[in-house]
Amino acid sequence: MAMPGAQIEALIKTGLPDAEVTLTDLAGDDNHWAAHVVSAMFVGKSRIAQHKLVYAAIGPQMGGDLHALQLTTGIPK
Repeated sequence: MAMPGAQIEALIKTGLPDAEVTLTDLAGDDNHWAAHVVSAMFVGKSRIAQHKLVYAAIGPQMGGDLHALQLTTGIPK
């Protein structure tokens, strides 16, 4: 099952309300995505901790409806 980008973005923004999310559909199938997420909530956190916050926001759909997510994170400038 595929997950549309708008749904991924909505889940991330629910968990990280200030997030700026840029999504790219890597395979054109709504199943393999690249996401760049920028949030002030990442300040002072390791890259792993930042990624865990994003995965927690997506919830159980990660690995289910959403098959693959290439993730990069950053803090606002």
